[in-house]
Formats: sequence, structure tokens, C-alpha cells
Amino acid sequence: MLCTIGDLIEDVVVWLSAEPNLGTDTDSIIQRTRGGSAANVAMFAALTGTESRFIGQVGNDALGQQLCSSLQQAGVDVCVVSEGRTGSIVVLVQPNGERTFLTDRGVASHLSLFDVSLLANVGILHVPSYSLVTEPLASTSLLYIKAAQSLGAVISIDASSTSVLEHFGVARYKSLIQSIQPQVFLCNEDEASLLGVGAAEGMPGAALTVIKRGAHSTLAISQNNEHCEVAVAPVANIVDTTGAGDAFAAGFLPAFVATNDVESAITRGHAVAARVLRSPGATLDVA
Repeated sequence: MLCTIGDLIEDVVVWLSAEPNLGTDTDSIIQRTRGGSAANVAMFAALTGTESRFIGQVGNDALGQQLCSSLQQAGVDVCVVSEGRTGSIVVLVQPNGERTFLTDRGVASHLSLFDVSLLANVGILHVPSYSLVTEPLASTSLLYIKAAQSLGAVISIDASSTSVLEHFGVARYKSLIQSIQPQVFLCNEDEASLLGVGAAEGMPGAALTVIKRGAHSTLAISQNNEHCEVAVAPVANIVDTTGAGDAFAAGFLPAFVATNDVESAITRGHAVAARVLRSPGATLDVA
């Protein structure tokens, strides 16, 4: 089973027809979907054949109930605290595909309940960095990580966001990852650049670093400096990039843990991500 800890929120995705006309109207298409990096990974895993569980906190409100129901309908085992107000993120998608996030996580970072029984049958624990930088969720996530490590689970960390890393402090963040010692560290090209990670060296403390580089080949670097580079197959009719990184994680991690074959696992990650690229918001197209 793949388990994730972190955000379950509403994504309000706004496709702008042109650059925003400040102070007046801009024609747009607006769609509301389930969001949150941790929730996305759990849902994509469930929809592509991997048993999954989500641990987090949502508000005690209709939106929180609706979001939990959407995960459950996808086959995710949802384990949440319901208290407070559910968060939302507005995703502005400009005509050139550039995305801007307006973030209100509500109570997503308020999780303080630790229940080791939720790690039963968990083989992979995936934690976005969003879950490691704000209290009390950060301390709770570390408790789950330590418990999962003691039970033999594979730990995966996603860098998540350059702005999150900058606000937390790059040196402080790198020290945190070294203390965790995850088996897998996932990041995109911008995050890798900020962290000083690249072809010469992976993320300090991580057994395997995977750098996603958009349409360019994905690079994997092991702790002993072995390299693997896998080309990305072209994706026709790209609709939206929201959630593609989470979809990659949902495809890559189960395949990597099952086979220990980095190249085939990356290829699997690309295939799941391609399905999200062809869909609006963090959703899968029909395979």
C-alpha cells in the first residue's frame, strides 16, 4: 500500500483567455476539482491499480465532506480529522500555460493526531514538502516517517515548490532531508537548481534522486552517483499541467518498489503523468 500525508483541498482552476485585465473583466473558463499534492498522489495511485491511503485534516464542512467522498469513490482509504475550515487553491493558467497559485490551505497544516495503526500494510510513505514545513503537520509527518521507517516502509519526499523551499530556508531544508534519509527524493528542474542538485550529485541524504524536467528526459541519480536518463514520450493535446508531478509519483513509486528498476519505473511515471496532462485540473483521462 502507498500512503500519503498532507493536503486535501479544493483546486479552483482558472484558464485565462488572455493576460489578466487588471481592474476589469477577463474571459475565463473555471473548473473546481479536488486538489492537494498528497491527496492527488493517493488518488492517482488508486485509479491506476495501487492500494492507497490518505492521512490529513479537512474542515468540518460540506466542502471537506465532498473532497473526502471524491477520494473514497476513487478507491482511496481516507483517514482524516474533520475540524475547522477546508482550504482552497486558485490556479491561474495563462494562455502560454504558465501557472500561478493563490493558496489558502485552511486547516490542512493543522494535523496533530498521530495513529501508528494507520501505517498497517503500508509499503510506501510519500510526503510532499508542504507537509514538512508548517506546524503542527510537520512534526506529525516526522512521527509517521520515523514509525514507517521502523516498519520497513520506503520513504519518498517530494520537493513540492521553490517558494516553499525558499521560505523554509534551503540550508535548513537540506539538513532536514539528510536527517530523514529517504529512499526516494523527487523534484523538478527548478527545485533541483535551487537545491544545488543535478547531474553531478543527487540530494544529500537521499538514496535516489529523481529530477523531472518537463518534456526533456527525466534524470535519476543514486547515492553512489550512478545515473539513469529516460526520455519523455511526446504528449499530444496537452490541456493542463496541474497535478502531473503528483501523477508521476503515483506511477513511479509502486513500480520502483516492486521491481527496483529505475528506468521502467520512470517510464511508468511518465505514462501516468501523460494522462493528467490530457485532462483539466488534477484528473486522469480515460486510459
